[in-house]
Amino acid sequence: MNEQQFEATWNRIRTEIARVVVGQTELVDGLLVGLIARGHVLVEGAPGLGKTLVARALANASGCSFKRIQFTPDLMPSDVTGSSIFDRDKGAFVFVPGPIFGQILLADEINRAPAKTQSSLLEAMQERQVTVDGTSRPLPAPFVVIATQNPVESQGTYPLPEAQLDRFLVKLTVEDPPRDVETAIVRNHAAGFDPTDLSAVQTAADATELLAMQQYAQQIRVDEAIIGYVVDIVRRTREDRAIELGASPRASIALMKAAQVLAASEGRTFVTPDDVKPMAKAVLRHRVMLHPDAQLQDITADHRIDEILRAVPVPRAA
Repeated sequence: MNEQQFEATWNRIRTEIARVVVGQTELVDGLLVGLIARGHVLVEGAPGLGKTLVARALANASGCSFKRIQFTPDLMPSDVTGSSIFDRDKGAFVFVPGPIFGQILLADEINRAPAKTQSSLLEAMQERQVTVDGTSRPLPAPFVVIATQNPVESQGTYPLPEAQLDRFLVKLTVEDPPRDVETAIVRNHAAGFDPTDLSAVQTAADATELLAMQQYAQQIRVDEAIIGYVVDIVRRTREDRAIELGASPRASIALMKAAQVLAASEGRTFVTPDDVKPMAKAVLRHRVMLHPDAQLQDITADHRIDEILRAVPVPRAA
């Protein structure tokens, strides 16, 4: 795969998703970055903003199998991973795969499940395998977890532990659409649009192409000055007075990988500071913990990341 093929496939997938999704460009691009960078995506937004629709459309357009898990307080780890069931005909236990054995997994309202169930995703997200009854089984490739959570509700929810938050490459926030976009959405439904029918979304790629895109993105050149820029941004989160817990080196790696995909999507074979900046908040906002005093002053992680981006010197082009 070369830069023209990468960019063409990326644009084809986006075009197909746009057949059923109005607006939400940042969400679509963020999900694609996660998929191609071999990462996972946490999506935070109020109900009714199209999070599930975008995930399903992405699966259709990318030619990937789609599985959905509705997380609830009584969900058990075996409901996610699968379990061994005794088969009378065979006289032995047979493993029945759970919904995690899909290429695009939508973990809907992930913070509604207790920690024990949430932790069942950790091995899959990090190792891309699931171990049940002492046997490790590989997950299909490509594999990406798209988890959603509601930022408003707190009753009946279980905050994600820091270890699991750090497994997500990016955290995307979905805001209410502008008036013209909302008008277009309502107009489409008035014309008979059915969000459960995605037949309009044609397959624009397949698993083989996506794996080739993943491999190509890893080869995008990252100069030493850009690596230093990425590291300086992440290290500054550990020095910021408003941040109690800064991002780890894993965040530096994630920011570099996300920037590589963004550069490739625009047909370039090298990363620039303008690829790093747009991904900084998505990569870092869930990896930093603010001081309580900062939270009382309504300071958010995004505010501090913006300040850090303004403070860190941008490397000049060679």
